[in-house]
Amino acid sequence: MIVQLESWSNIPLLHIYTNQTNNHSPIVIFLHGFESAKEHNLHYAYQLANKGCRVILPDAHLHGDRDEKLDQVEISLRFWETVLTSIEEVGKIKEELRTRGYWTDQKIGIGGTSMGGITTLGCLTVYPWIDAAAIMMGTPSYVQIAKAQIEQLEKKGSPIPLYLEEKDNIFHTLSTFDASIHMDRLANKSLFFWHGEKDAIVPFAPTAHFIEEYEKRYGNKQLVFMKEKTAGHAVNRKGLLAATKWLADNLA
Repeated sequence: MIVQLESWSNIPLLHIYTNQTNNHSPIVIFLHGFESAKEHNLHYAYQLANKGCRVILPDAHLHGDRDEKLDQVEISLRFWETVLTSIEEVGKIKEELRTRGYWTDQKIGIGGTSMGGITTLGCLTVYPWIDAAAIMMGTPSYVQIAKAQIEQLEKKGSPIPLYLEEKDNIFHTLSTFDASIHMDRLANKSLFFWHGEKDAIVPFAPTAHFIEEYEKRYGNKQLVFMKEKTAGHAVNRKGLLAATKWLADNLA
């Protein structure tokens, strides 16, 4: 197993592969969660690389090696800035893969935990080249969750320094990447979801509702929904192994 710390287009990332990996091996870009960092997903990378994938673990904006020492409220207020920046940077990473000769038309998958899962769903609305995606504790409902976040922060006594018009502009921007609004862009994609039913951070219900609607429209031939009745906001080993096996199988 080879783990290299690199910087692509000013994005710090870990590049993981084995001696058997070549320029035709499937690729997975895996995204970390809120207030986490690239190295915290090395257990996913280990499983994927052992199954023949080249794995890229980037640091999100304001996270890991890009940390700006923000407090909890400051970084929470910039959550969607981080998500939208990551969506843009996934496109940059894909171009770097091409430039460096790692992508030669083979399959590319994307996955992530929590904020990374949320970002993954946004990427699926704008990048048709994604062949398979694993969403761990992510929700597609960008506008719904943004409104809930603002309400929660204000209830805690942290007023959002935005006028109503500015909030509406944010919601409009987020709607562009909201998979619950643009469900058709995910049709015919291979999708894996894992979510704990007791998740108090990223609610289970919107994800379950989205999947129910998706199956009504497009069926579930290419979709797996793994739900855990007693799990909260933490992916268990069973979920980790299922997600990585599924990604590797669907990218082979």
